[in-house]
Amino acid sequence: MTPDDPEALALAALGWVLSDEDHAQRLLALTGITPDELRERLGERDVLVAVLDFLMAHEPDLLACAEALEVTASDIARAHAALNAMDQDTDWGA
Repeated sequence: MTPDDPEALALAALGWVLSDEDHAQRLLALTGITPDELRERLGERDVLVAVLDFLMAHEPDLLACAEALEVTASDIARAHAALNAMDQDTDWGA
């Protein structure tokens, strides 16, 4: 995993989150996104930002994800900042 592509890093982070049932359920609960909507919007920037928001809000998960992806927590934070800078309005349809 290379930290040079924020979207690829966010997708890898999503894969890490979804690989654990507890993390996956917490992500869905906190974002309000449904599994179907997640599948439909997988590569959209606002979904990727939401995944990184989720990790950034809980340091133990951030550190565990970074370790699993063989990047640093700072790499994830930079990807979060880069994707967040696009400043898109998120509408989860709720």
